[in-house]
Amino acid sequence: MSESISESRSETPLLELDNIGKYYGNIIALTGVTTEVRAGEVTCVLGDNGAGKSTFIKILAGVHQHDEGTFKLEGDEVSFDSPRDALNRGIAAVYQDLAMVPLMSVWRNFFLGAEPRKGVWPLTWIDKGTAKRTAKEEMAKMGIDIRDTEQPVGTLSGGERQSVAIARAVYFGAKVLILDEPTSALGVKQSGVVLRYIVEAAKRGLGVIFITHNPAHAYPVGDRFLILNRGHSMGNFAKDEVSQSELTQLMAGGAELEQLQHELAAATGG
Repeated sequence: MSESISESRSETPLLELDNIGKYYGNIIALTGVTTEVRAGEVTCVLGDNGAGKSTFIKILAGVHQHDEGTFKLEGDEVSFDSPRDALNRGIAAVYQDLAMVPLMSVWRNFFLGAEPRKGVWPLTWIDKGTAKRTAKEEMAKMGIDIRDTEQPVGTLSGGERQSVAIARAVYFGAKVLILDEPTSALGVKQSGVVLRYIVEAAKRGLGVIFITHNPAHAYPVGDRFLILNRGHSMGNFAKDEVSQSELTQLMAGGAELEQLQHELAAATGG
């Protein structure tokens, strides 16, 4: 009996969203969204600007509450009161601005107010040695080699700054890691760096939610794909159910993309 209970628990997704909807008055921000996030897997949420990705993130991260549907965390229905509530339950969001202080060191940004301390209260101070060592070791576990944790985080490349944010979330106990367009402002090489860290986070047992508008970035790392268009779900697929070209067509509206291709071919004499 205990074995079957253990197996059923391991099969339970970290997150399950069924027919999630969000409204602002008469405006539909999100409707009919269903997907799941499993430990050790990457769920990609794709859509252009205005597709509903930001609303989706805010519901998961506790900024907003959903108006319809069910939202389950490890099998239990939830509705978070605040981002702190979501974070305390293991859902960490890394936004595009990364919430980092460019002039502060890498190790200070890694801890950001949660630094290890030594001494006896009320006479305590930051344990810099432990903080620096921990930051370096935790980033190394993700395959990130930071030469000097004293260097300002603003001197790092965009991909390296993303890696610090990802390692930080992993260290502080995230079960679900939401990455908001982490490759949108990066070149090809730095995007590849971030995609490698996404895979590494999943290998460490996290459920990763990768928000992006780029199917070429999503498809190589994704295990599941949710496509949004103007607040509506255009499909929720496992990787073996959809190709990269089909993802692109679904994002673009299929028929609209095909019509554009015909128009461009006619205009260029193709």
